[in-house]
Amino acid sequence: MELKEVTTDNQDIEAKILQCAEREFMDKGFAGARTANIAEAAGVSKSALHYHFRSKEKLFERIINEKIEMLKEAIIPALYDVDRPLVIYIKNIIGHHLKFISANPHLPGFLIRELNSSSAQASTILNAIRGFSSTLLSVFGDKINRAVADGICEPVDIRMLIIDIVSLNVFPYMASPILNAALADCMANREEFMEMRRKENLELILRRLKPRQV
Repeated sequence: MELKEVTTDNQDIEAKILQCAEREFMDKGFAGARTANIAEAAGVSKSALHYHFRSKEKLFERIINEKIEMLKEAIIPALYDVDRPLVIYIKNIIGHHLKFISANPHLPGFLIRELNSSSAQASTILNAIRGFSSTLLSVFGDKINRAVADGICEPVDIRMLIIDIVSLNVFPYMASPILNAALADCMANREEFMEMRRKENLELILRRLKPRQV
């Protein structure tokens, strides 16, 4: 079947291809994704897809980099707002990250599957993450270390604290089919569920840090 080319400008074409590619990659992983499927879903020919993105690898890299940039944009404002009281600072970190995960619920599982594949795509993901993770460790770590030095909270390994926050925020979305089946569609109302998790996760993290009000 001959596909009719999209007649909008290049930016619109690329945006449509990226949208369809993201869905294809999330559903099937890099290995199972097919550029023919992406092109058909986007309403362009395979040659047009390759004109804009060269290869499936380049398309995958673009999507991963854009997702990591979106994560940075979600977290960085809260991360660098270091003059906030510790409780508010932690609350904002948890809330911004949880909001991003709620908007991208399939991303964590997809990243883990690709990282476990031992493919070149795993390196693409790790390279995209490393820069941000070093910033997170440094800025977040400094905030916590100063709070510990000032007697505001209990000592904690910043790596373990980040793992705690990520685990608490991410797990419900990765396990949503099981949780919805076992717990009476607990995630049916996404906004309500996200707010409940934000409060619950904040309480759990603060129990670990035991901050005092100053």
